[in-house]
Amino acid sequence: MRIATWNVNSITARLPRLLAWLESSGTDVLCLQETKCTAEQFPHDELRELGYEAAVNANGRWNGVALLSKVGLEDVVMGLPGGPDYDGVQEPRAVSATCGPARVWSVYVPNGREVGHAHYAYKLGWFEALKTAVAEDAAGARPFAVLGDYNVAPTDEDVWDPAVFVDSTHVTPAERAALTALREAGLSDVVPRPLKYDRPYTYWDYRQLAFPKNRGMRIDLVYGNAPFAKAVSDAYVDREERKGKGASDHAPVVVDLDVQG
Repeated sequence: MRIATWNVNSITARLPRLLAWLESSGTDVLCLQETKCTAEQFPHDELRELGYEAAVNANGRWNGVALLSKVGLEDVVMGLPGGPDYDGVQEPRAVSATCGPARVWSVYVPNGREVGHAHYAYKLGWFEALKTAVAEDAAGARPFAVLGDYNVAPTDEDVWDPAVFVDSTHVTPAERAALTALREAGLSDVVPRPLKYDRPYTYWDYRQLAFPKNRGMRIDLVYGNAPFAKAVSDAYVDREERKGKGASDHAPVVVDLDVQG
C-alpha cells in the first residue's frame, strides 16, 4: 500500500500535475493540504476517472484538506474534534477516514504567523487538540497515521540554516514541544533521515531561488503509530515534483507499507 501527503497550494492550479502524478506514482491514498477551494469546486469527477474517492473538508480560498483513496473511505470525520476556532471560525484543517487496512488523517496545522500573534497561540492550541483527538487510534492495533503539513521543522537539521529562523515560527521550543507531545501520545516520525540524499526538505519558498539553492524546510511529516511504523518498507520525498513550471512549493512525501488490505 502506498500512501502520500502533499500540500498542493491550490488544487485548481495544480490539477494537471496532480492527475499526472497520481497516474505515474501508483499512490493508493493521498492526503492533500491547502486545496484552496470550496467543496463544490473540488475536482471529484477528474479524480473518480482515475479510481479515487475523495473526502473533502474545504470552504473557500484558504486552507482546505482532503483524502483521496483507491482502497475505500469509511468512517469519515470532518474537522478536528475539540479543535479551537480562529476568529470564531472552525477552519477546515483536518479530515480523517479508514482507508483499507489503515486509519489516516490529513492535517494542515496553522502557520502561526509570528511569535506572540493570536495565530501562534491558536497553532499551539490546535496541536493540543490534535494530540487528544488521535490518542485512542494511536494506541490501537490498527495501522494509524497523521500525515500533512505540520508547519514545524522538528530539529535544526530540518531547516537549511538555523540562524535564519531565530525567533521565527516553525522552529520555536513551544512548537517543537508540541511535536514531542504528539509523539508521546504513541506516534513516531516514520520518514527516516537521511533518505537517498542529504537534507530531505519538503518545502522551498518560491522566492530567491530557494529550490535550486536547496534552501528548504522539512515540515511535511508522517507520524504513525507502532503498527504503522512497523509496516513501513520505504519512504521518500519526491523532489522531482517540486521542479518545473506550475509546481507547488511543497513536494509529496511518500510512504510504502507492507500491509494486507
